[in-house]
Amino acid sequence: MPLFYAIAVTIAFAFAWPFLLLLPKLRAGTAARFGRYPPGFLADRKGPRVWLHGASAGDLLALLPVYRELRRLRPDALFVVSCMTDSGEAIARKRFADADAVTFLPWDLPRAVARTVHILKPDLLVLEYTELWPALIREMKRRGGAVALTNGRFSERNLSRYRWLFRLFGNVLRELDLLLMREDAERERALALGAPPERVVVAGNTKFDTLLLSLGEGSTDALAAAFGLREGDRLWVAGSTHEGEEALLLDVFVRLRADFPELRLAIAPRYMERTGRIAALARERSLPVRMRSSQAPPAGEPVLLLDTIGELVLAYRLASLVFVGGSFVTRGGQNILEPAACGRAVLFGPHMENFHDAVQVLVGRGGIQVNDATHLHRVAHDLLARPERLAEVGALARDAVGSVRGASVRNAEALAALLDRTLARRAAREAA
Repeated sequence: MPLFYAIAVTIAFAFAWPFLLLLPKLRAGTAARFGRYPPGFLADRKGPRVWLHGASAGDLLALLPVYRELRRLRPDALFVVSCMTDSGEAIARKRFADADAVTFLPWDLPRAVARTVHILKPDLLVLEYTELWPALIREMKRRGGAVALTNGRFSERNLSRYRWLFRLFGNVLRELDLLLMREDAERERALALGAPPERVVVAGNTKFDTLLLSLGEGSTDALAAAFGLREGDRLWVAGSTHEGEEALLLDVFVRLRADFPELRLAIAPRYMERTGRIAALARERSLPVRMRSSQAPPAGEPVLLLDTIGELVLAYRLASLVFVGGSFVTRGGQNILEPAACGRAVLFGPHMENFHDAVQVLVGRGGIQVNDATHLHRVAHDLLARPERLAEVGALARDAVGSVRGASVRNAEALAALLDRTLARRAAREAA
C-alpha cells in the first residue's frame, strides 16, 4: 500500500472520528470496525471463505440474489456479510440469516484492515457498486485472496474525481481480479479509468432480480386498513420523495382532485424525519393528512403519509399510479424498478443520473419521464382519465422488469469461477 495513503487516511480519520461518533447509523459495531473480534471467531469453520460487502441496506438487497446463487453453486463455502450502517446490519441479519457471520466493514486503516483480514481469512472479497477501499483491497491481495466488484458503476460526472484520487493514492482498479459491470457504458468508463480489459465483464444489474425476491412478501391488508382504503379506490403513490418535491406534488394533486375528487395521494419520503414538514405543506393547501402510524380511525383523508419502515412496496402494490422522487431535484433519482415490478405505471422527473440503466429499461415500456410539474399533471391526468390505458402501461412496466432478469446468475457463476481459480492457485503454491 502506498505509504502516502496510509498516512493520509490515518490523519484524516483522527480528525473525523469525533464527528463519526455523532452519526447514529455508524455507532454500532465499534470493535469490528477496528478489526477486534472475540477469540476464536470463525476459527472452527472449514471450507472456502467468501466475504460479501454492501455499504447500506439497499446495497445488501442488491447482493442478496447473488448470495443465494453462490450458496447454491458452492454449498461448501463459508459466507461473511458486512455493511457500514446499523440499518444495513439489521437487513443483513434478517435477509442473510443463513450466513456464517454478519459484521461491519473495518475502517480503511492499515492495522484495522490487517486484523480483520487475518481473522476472517477470506479467499474472495466481493464489493458492491463503487465500494473501493484501497487498504482493504491491497491487504486482500497481499494475503493471496481475490477481489471482485459486482454491480459496478462509475458515473460520467465523477470520472475526473476518480482519476484525481487514483493519481494520488494509486489505481485500485488494476488490483481487482474481476469487475462485473451493470452495462456497456459502465464497462467503457471502467476501462477509461485504467481497469484491465480482460477483467471487465458486463453482467447486468442484480437489482432487477432483487425485486422479484421481495415483491410477493407481506399482505397489503394492514396498510390498506390503516389508510382507510377499499378495493377499487384510486391512489397515487409518491415514493422516496426529497426536500423540494412534495410542494410540487401537492400542487399537482390539488389540480388533479378538481377532476378526480376520489383520488388520494400517499407520500413516502426518503427520510421519515421530514413527515412533519410534509404534513404542514398539505395543511397549508387545506388538505387533511393521515399518518400511517396514527391509531385513530381513518376518516377518508386525501393525503396519506407513510412514516413507517418497510412498507413502500406494499404501498406500490395498492397504487393506481406512481411517481418516484429524487428526480425533480438533483439527487440522481431513486428506484423506479420496484413499482414497475408491481405492475404500476411509473412517472419520474428529469434527474435520473444514478438510475440510467433502469430508465433505459422502462422508458416507453411502462415508465414515463416528465420534465416538470406541469408535464407531470398532464400525463397523470391523461392516465387517470383512461383506466384501460393506465392498466396497459402498468402491465408493460411489469413485463419490462421481467425481461431483464438473470444478472444474479451471471454474477454468481463468474464469482464462483474466480473462487475456484483462487483456490487452485493457492493449492499450487502450497504444493510447490
